[in-house]
Amino acid sequence: MNVVHSPFDFDQVDFVTSDHHFGHARISELAGRPFSSTDDMDAAPIERWNSTVPPDAVVLHLGDVALGPINDSVALTAQLNGRRLLVPGNHDRVSSATQSRRAIERFVPIYEAAGWVILPEIIEGTRRGHRLLASHYPYRGDSQEIDRHSKHRPTDEGIPLLHGHTHSRDRGPDGNQFHVGVDAFEFRPVAMDVIDRWLGVGHQAARATIPNEVAVLLHRHYMPDAADAWLYGHNSNLDGARPVDLLALNQVSKVIDALIVEMGGGFS
Repeated sequence: MNVVHSPFDFDQVDFVTSDHHFGHARISELAGRPFSSTDDMDAAPIERWNSTVPPDAVVLHLGDVALGPINDSVALTAQLNGRRLLVPGNHDRVSSATQSRRAIERFVPIYEAAGWVILPEIIEGTRRGHRLLASHYPYRGDSQEIDRHSKHRPTDEGIPLLHGHTHSRDRGPDGNQFHVGVDAFEFRPVAMDVIDRWLGVGHQAARATIPNEVAVLLHRHYMPDAADAWLYGHNSNLDGARPVDLLALNQVSKVIDALIVEMGGGFS
């Protein structure tokens, strides 16, 4: 079993997400997702993941990645871009909250064959020098009326926490916890730049090379998390280059032209 021990290096992570439930026949009904079939619910998040995450990026997944027939649903995730790290959730077959040790040992090879590195159920480390926790479970909140799996939840000692589990459409921060589930982020992984802004670290440095004319267009056209994904994603209008890399080379006009194309040909 691949286990990464604390302290975890959050600086290596480019994107974070949770709660895809690939292969889960009833999740669209239970979570109110806008898909008419399980096949559609699997296909759309895969396309959105791969259009957001470059092949060389590191993605931290905070659990409940797949819930259909285990061999098929986990194998489906091999299509996802990036190096993928999994903090197990209650619906993952490698979770001590719901599975026996013997079952976990049996299922781990299936996840590893699909490219997953299995992490502990609560990880703690630093992001740009700031303490940070990540778990499938929030300090408080659930998709049901009571907070389940209390023995497997992190203890709230004031440390910022990234989490999934709730299936809430409320994105982002709630006090010292931050919900990253796909139901809140249009079924796309969340860029860690968004987390940096919440933590109050790195944002000015990250934006220092973004010219104001580009920042204004991004603000008009995208929500903050989508703007970060656009800047750091490979762009077909730029021959596959990332806009942020072209800006570092002072090719501002090319980036603006790509933005204008995506905005429908003009702006006021």
